[in-house]
Amino acid sequence: MKIYWFKAQAPLRVLALVKHLGIEAELVEVDMMAGGLRAPDYAALNPNLKAPTLVDGDQALWESSAIMAALCIRAGSDLWPANDPAEQVEVLRWLSWNDGHWAQAVGPFYFEHVVKATFGIGPADVEGLKSGVADVLKFARVLDGHLAGRSHVACGRLTIADFQLASMARYWRESQMPLSGFTNIVRWLDGLMQIPAWADPWPAK
Repeated sequence: MKIYWFKAQAPLRVLALVKHLGIEAELVEVDMMAGGLRAPDYAALNPNLKAPTLVDGDQALWESSAIMAALCIRAGSDLWPANDPAEQVEVLRWLSWNDGHWAQAVGPFYFEHVVKATFGIGPADVEGLKSGVADVLKFARVLDGHLAGRSHVACGRLTIADFQLASMARYWRESQMPLSGFTNIVRWLDGLMQIPAWADPWPAK
């Protein structure tokens, strides 16, 4: 089994899960800056020209949430509740909410402050981010209210929904996301950082 990755938020959550569950896999770093995502052999695996991609036998699987679910099934982990349809629905609700709302709100802050710095593609457009503050606050209120009295996003325990929602928000301080007043979100994010694999998801060099 191979997992193709580069240093970004979607591969981060998959690599954290691999490490957390102790899954044996060959982790193949793609050199994005050298055009590795557009190489014909990689494009044949992932036509979106993105990462991560899981290759297991004849199957090439893309989209991080699907990869995480597949890895949990392989490992017999209830981070994806394969045997409980009601819990599946609950996790799917938050995976969908992330992709449709939360990621779109916090993503620009992550891109400007983390992605640009990681790949050396210019300074953060701090002024341009001001127009996105209202969306972050709108959806942060939803998440913060949901997390009141809860330690995790779904099912009363750690699931792949936590990893999905936290993969950009974990950088909220350095990304200047306006989350400091949302105490339940901050508590949740800080709690996830107590998981060794989440705190240090990247493969050793």
